[in-house]
Amino acid sequence: MSQEGNSGDRPADAVMAFELHSAGVAVVLRGWGCWLRNGAAPHHPCSQIACTPPGCNSPVQKDTLLTWKGQDPLLLLKTLQLLWTKKEMKKQLKEEIRRGFAGLEDPLAGLLDMLESNGDWKGKGHSLGYYISSELQLWMKEHPAVQQSGMKLKKLQARVFRILDQCPANLLDPLISIYQLHTADRNYLLGHVSHLYHRGDYKEAAILSIKLKLQPDQDVEKMCAPLLFQDKINLVEDYVAEYPELQCRLLEILDTWCEPDFNIRDMARQYQGLSRYKPDKLNRKMLSKLIFRLLDRFNVDPALCPNVINQRHLRTLNYLFYKRFVEKTMTQENWADHIQSTVGENRWLQGHLIQLLLRYCDLNTAARWAQRCSLPEEVLPSEVADELQKLEIQERVEEATKEENYKEVKKKDYYQLPIPRANIRLLQNWEEMMQCYEKVLKPGQIVGIDMEWRPSFGMVGKPRVSLLQLAVRDEVFLLDLPRLLEQAEVKGEKEKLPHFIQRLYSDATITKLGYGMSGDLSSLAATCSTLKGMDKQSQSVVDLLTIDKLLQKSSTDWKKGGLKVDVLSPEQSCEDGGLRQPEKGLSLLVQHVLGKPLDKTEQMSNWEKRPLREEQILYAASDAYCLLEVYEKLCKDPESFGLSSDLTESLVGKPSVKPRAKKQLNKQEVPSPSGQQCKGSDKETSCPPAPISPKEFSVVCDNMLQGLGRYLRCLGVDVRMLENEDDHRKAAEIARQEGRVILTSGLPYQTLRSHVGEGRCFSVNCSEKAKEQALQVLKHFNVHVTLADIFSRCQAIGATKLALPNRMQLFPVHSTTVTSRRIYLNRSPSRLGATALPRNKCAFLDATMHLPRRTHAGPGRSAGDKQQGAQRG
Repeated sequence: MSQEGNSGDRPADAVMAFELHSAGVAVVLRGWGCWLRNGAAPHHPCSQIACTPPGCNSPVQKDTLLTWKGQDPLLLLKTLQLLWTKKEMKKQLKEEIRRGFAGLEDPLAGLLDMLESNGDWKGKGHSLGYYISSELQLWMKEHPAVQQSGMKLKKLQARVFRILDQCPANLLDPLISIYQLHTADRNYLLGHVSHLYHRGDYKEAAILSIKLKLQPDQDVEKMCAPLLFQDKINLVEDYVAEYPELQCRLLEILDTWCEPDFNIRDMARQYQGLSRYKPDKLNRKMLSKLIFRLLDRFNVDPALCPNVINQRHLRTLNYLFYKRFVEKTMTQENWADHIQSTVGENRWLQGHLIQLLLRYCDLNTAARWAQRCSLPEEVLPSEVADELQKLEIQERVEEATKEENYKEVKKKDYYQLPIPRANIRLLQNWEEMMQCYEKVLKPGQIVGIDMEWRPSFGMVGKPRVSLLQLAVRDEVFLLDLPRLLEQAEVKGEKEKLPHFIQRLYSDATITKLGYGMSGDLSSLAATCSTLKGMDKQSQSVVDLLTIDKLLQKSSTDWKKGGLKVDVLSPEQSCEDGGLRQPEKGLSLLVQHVLGKPLDKTEQMSNWEKRPLREEQILYAASDAYCLLEVYEKLCKDPESFGLSSDLTESLVGKPSVKPRAKKQLNKQEVPSPSGQQCKGSDKETSCPPAPISPKEFSVVCDNMLQGLGRYLRCLGVDVRMLENEDDHRKAAEIARQEGRVILTSGLPYQTLRSHVGEGRCFSVNCSEKAKEQALQVLKHFNVHVTLADIFSRCQAIGATKLALPNRMQLFPVHSTTVTSRRIYLNRSPSRLGATALPRNKCAFLDATMHLPRRTHAGPGRSAGDKQQGAQRG
């Protein structure tokens, strides 16, 4: 039936009434305004619309051709608004937009009419305005004749700028393209951005500047400073991303903000209307991290930022003094090498070095370093200048004699290489590599592999391998990777060395021995990009770290930390009052299996410095060769070390397995400290090692894992957590002083693992929730939680002496009507920070932490509950 109406009614009113009346009609109106049918205009916009039930043929569909002939864009907008509300009409909406623009006399002006009359496009997300603009942009590519130019285009651009004041970011690209805003007067564009800026719309001004590429004509500090105060760092990076000169300028500005006397709050007061500004968050520590990340991303010379570089080097100096004079785990040679490379020719750092020497050493030592740095007497403290005048140029003979005696005494205390010095070969060119190539790649060969790199001391980026050690029976090859790679680059044979390493790791007939090999492979990939993903191709790899974990759990003497061996000479220990340091990592494994630990005093050497010292060469060779002897002895008599008798069969010739997802771990897989998984022996599944309780497990959580720390504390684990402002290296100090395991994530793992023993630093996946992180940690360290452990520690300080309520108060009975369980100690949520266990607490603990299942029925449990408990048990 046809809908008749008064010709004076507005089309929109008639259409809306028709739409409400015909909710079930199959065909929705295809346009507004004057419809043409067979060339004749109707008396009413709705007079030719037939109301047909769904499933029937529509007269409009068959007979009517609806087109636009220069009508008002606002009428088209009303049609589109109706279609926009119907999800099933999206295809028809697109067709109607294209048909409508084809009928408009000026589509570009028509779009502006629609945007100016409707405000739905001002919100976030995809609006109808955005959809219409995007479709017009595509339609114009098919109809380039509609493009405007000259004065007409300038008038349209002036209208667009009024819309841009409130324009969301997603609408900018279509409008800039349609109205060719890049061709507009640049001063006018800059003036519009300045208007947004002074209005306090700093984000919008920056986004529009990026879209229009106005950055070269703007002040970087003026544009980026308010964005930094509003924590919009990603937008700042996008602002300078395509302009190297602006990147350098930004880094210079940020570096000046790190000057000791700079007040960041005074800078923030210059910008009015800052939203979400947190002055404490934009501190020097955060700025320092940001600068180093930008230096790495933009590949800018660090010398551009002297303030942050000097502060980082000063922290390194303090750490080196701590290692040498407090912890006493670094030799004089290594310490001096690192001090020299850190200070360099920087007078500011040299002055701080003299102050530290006066604090930790004596006047004579400070004067000797002043002489070594060629510091003028006028910049030295008066007492150091006086001592410098008394120094003798020649070194005393008794010092050299003392050093020789020290070396002889030290040999008796540590593992010694059983091969002659002539069998240790330092390879620095490919001609020397040929003998290594033939012996190492021999089928059936067993190769001990180790790597050395310069300590990073908190600098960003992964360490690059400086020395690759390959040990075979009676011989050790030391590959000078930087020299070999440099020569290969010059000769155009840069793939030669990576091909050799890939062939070694992928050959299933060659057994590769290592200790914590996942970290070594990661550093190797950072050194040579063609070696990325090699861990997935490796076969017949035996990581002795896995065996070390089995030994630690099977031997009661092992847990006592082994014998304590001084890392310095007896004379030095006596003079400096140094304490003997316990062995750890590979050194402790070698001591347990072979009787003597490794001498690790060269571990913190500057491995990039050439030539290598004789002590470094012997240390590097020992680290690789000891793997062969440990492996051989364990395979000959595993039972004497408390290991399974089929240890040889479970390890020899087993290819490495690609790590599975963390949520699919089975009992034969144990996560390594780097977060990857390594497959254990089959015997481990049937005879698991003895578990430890949460009370025996002590950890220190990095400041990005505070949620994990609180969760573990709920389960009875002894947890210490870093504060937000603490440096990551504080975790290493706490771990060494209190014997704790470090839980960290990301880049800090590479730094912290070098400060503690192997297996004492664990990398957690930050993308997982605290429950999954706790599950990963407890499984890795084989910690078994019982019901008595739950809330056995204070949630604020971790203490264990608390007045606990009875078990029924802590653990309410199961009930099918309970939808949420939240457990508080002594019913005082405020004292505990309202910490709650997961909703299905008991099921989670039973499945993941080996809790004894409860089969008794408490008060209020029904028979059905008892039966369910029995089935679950």
